Amino acid sequence: MPPNLSTLATWALALAALIVGYRTYGWPGVVLAITMVVFWMLLQFNRSVRVLKDAGSNPIGQVASAVMLHSKLQTGMRLPQVLKLTRSLGRRIDEGEGSSGALERYVWTDAGGDSVQVELRDGSVTRWELQRAASVESAATQETP
Repeated sequence: MPPNLSTLATWALALAALIVGYRTYGWPGVVLAITMVVFWMLLQFNRSVRVLKDAGSNPIGQVASAVMLHSKLQTGMRLPQVLKLTRSLGRRIDEGEGSSGALERYVWTDAGGDSVQVELRDGSVTRWELQRAASVESAATQETP
């Protein structure tokens, strides 16, 4: 699995900080650059832990409003961004191997019965679908004779 562009850019900036630190201040500059990179990594780790803590404290697969979640989703969002929106871990539907990477599907449901099914490929949102509770009920009443 090839790394995404932001990962490559992050590592390029870390390498640039090391080079600039060495060329400007010598070995004390390298130590300063390493300190800055470690600090940045700790900030990212802290943000991830905070998102997971918030998501883990709520019921799995529950969201305040499925319609609002549906309107805020965007193609390319990473799973931590989706967890930050939902404040809940999604209920996994299935998992499989697609033609271009790992495929995961999660669903979040609100109190009214509306749900949003999100498809992620390699941790990024590729598509999502809103399923309204009223359409499910009307389809069930139409099928019964």
